[in-house]
Amino acid sequence: MSISREDVEYVAALARLELTEQETQEYTEQLNSILGYAAMLERLDTNNVMPTAHAVPLHNVLREDEVRPSINHDKALRNAPDGEEGFFRVPKISLT
Repeated sequence: MSISREDVEYVAALARLELTEQETQEYTEQLNSILGYAAMLERLDTNNVMPTAHAVPLHNVLREDEVRPSINHDKALRNAPDGEEGFFRVPKISLT
């Protein structure tokens, strides 16, 4: 499988990215290079390799939930640039 310029242009349009001709060419080459490495990995013989979830052994570092003292609600809101009815008020960021 390979990625064409049209594939890169299509995905860029979906992401609403305006790519230059040079960027389109570079991304096409980079994506094809990545796919080439993935194809090499597919050919790799892993029959004698034990399946693993992680490359290194991990130990559970989680702790039990416990109630701890924290910042006072009023003190937290005092540091906020804007608040309303006991809540932080932030600018709307939705694009729709």
